[in-house]
Amino acid sequence: MDLKVVQSLYENNIAVISGEIISDPVYSHEVYGEGFYTFFMNVKRLSDSYDKIPVLVSERLPDFERFKRGIIVKVEGQFRSYNAVCETGNKLMLTVFAREVALIEADSTDFKNENSISLNGYICKKPVYRTTPFGREIADILLAVNRTYNKSDYIPCISWGRNAKYCSTFNVGDNVRVWGRIQSREYQKKMSDGSIESRVAYEISVSKLELLKEET
Repeated sequence: MDLKVVQSLYENNIAVISGEIISDPVYSHEVYGEGFYTFFMNVKRLSDSYDKIPVLVSERLPDFERFKRGIIVKVEGQFRSYNAVCETGNKLMLTVFAREVALIEADSTDFKNENSISLNGYICKKPVYRTTPFGREIADILLAVNRTYNKSDYIPCISWGRNAKYCSTFNVGDNVRVWGRIQSREYQKKMSDGSIESRVAYEISVSKLELLKEET
């Protein structure tokens, strides 16, 4: 594949997060002899609460053996999706695929909380626009973001206020650029047997977006 095309596809999806590793790496899978592991990070919000974000790393990254619970790191990569088979069928899973991981000393003056993402993708289904009982406007978007080898990541996004109203005008197939942050959200799901199960959803909280026009 042409290097310019690869670079363009990489720029479709750029994520940067920093925070504390809160779980030791757990083996995920292997591709052509390269092992991949998952750990979770606590990424601080401005409100002093935290987003618990999963990260997928290669065992070939520098300092991999030092990725342990309690270590502070900065991760640069992409927010990716994949379908996992579970008892109830396929489930969309989301994780930050790490291209680079930098270790940061806990008392470093260079450390700052980071959580940013930019996406360039296409609307998969008509945005769902609604208002809360308190009158707040919200819109849910599902964005297909192209990457190499003819694959795509399907990223749920949520926008608020004027952005939500703007999203309600988008149509399936529209090319949209999004900026925001990765957030985790806990919710309760009622199961078929009547029990309640706690789950975590991951999505992009949109701070800015624009509709891209096709070049003529």
